[in-house]
Amino acid sequence: MTRIVVTRRPPGSAVERLENAGTVWTWPEDRALPRDRLLAEIREADGLLCMLTDSIDTDVLDAAPRLRAISTMAVGTDNIDLVACTRRGIAVGHTPDVLTEATADMAFALLLSAARRVVEGVDYVKAGKWQRWEPALLLGAQVHATTLGIIGLGRIGTAVAKRAVGFEMQVRYSSRSRRPQVEAALGVEHRTLQALLEEADHVLVACPLTAETHHLIGKDAFRRMKPTATLTNIARGAIVDPRALEWALRTGEIAAAALDVTDPEPIPPDDPLLTLPNCVVVPHLGSATVATRIAMADLAAENLIAGLRGDPMPACANPEVYRRQERR
Repeated sequence: MTRIVVTRRPPGSAVERLENAGTVWTWPEDRALPRDRLLAEIREADGLLCMLTDSIDTDVLDAAPRLRAISTMAVGTDNIDLVACTRRGIAVGHTPDVLTEATADMAFALLLSAARRVVEGVDYVKAGKWQRWEPALLLGAQVHATTLGIIGLGRIGTAVAKRAVGFEMQVRYSSRSRRPQVEAALGVEHRTLQALLEEADHVLVACPLTAETHHLIGKDAFRRMKPTATLTNIARGAIVDPRALEWALRTGEIAAAALDVTDPEPIPPDDPLLTLPNCVVVPHLGSATVATRIAMADLAAENLIAGLRGDPMPACANPEVYRRQERR
């Protein structure tokens, strides 16, 4: 009998769909599956549906000799050793596309919150400080007709660029490869990272986390940015050096930041970033709409079911695994 391990119960009916493909064990608690329990449950598993909070490394793979397919309810796969999975013939599914629009909405919500000091305003009212209208109260940065710099023009970065057009923003992007079709369709312009940081009024991080992008945004990057600029990160927390960000916000190297993701994640409650009024932090809510999370769970289930059948996954993060299988 096929055994499937689910590390956290997703919304919707994904687990019920998996039950038609085998015996399903689901972690019953409303917290991340502890490492020791994962290693214990994975030993007899044929399939694994995991979350971005689960580290699927060689120790986990070594503990699961029967494992044939992995599916993560996320776009990013930086928590999974894809090279090791491919070497072992394990297909890894992920969930691109279905969360693009929701995440782009959140990116703009955070950008606007940082620029227009929305959270500071909420706190000001709740503290009973709002006694009268004042002409210079909590003045923020303009968003309309300013320059947006997007680091990583993938699906989400492109969706944010489309929204920026509605704000009549000048959009610049930096990416590993040029996107001529997007440039033509939206009027966006390519820049080197250094030039983008110097030119942008608002910088959005939307690139994948890799060895090259780890702490890509550090002190050198902040020194290049305008003192009036904002930074928004909706990608992965470790792309931004948190201590460099704290320094930049305290010293006025940049004006404000908004983070959907942190390094580490979750952010410790005593982290100094949480004491700064010009830093907005939310708990990784980019794809957090009911419809999107259900769609992610459904696609994750479809990926896993296909992988267990030996069929190509609808969204495979390591498609080279199929070429390796064909050569055998």
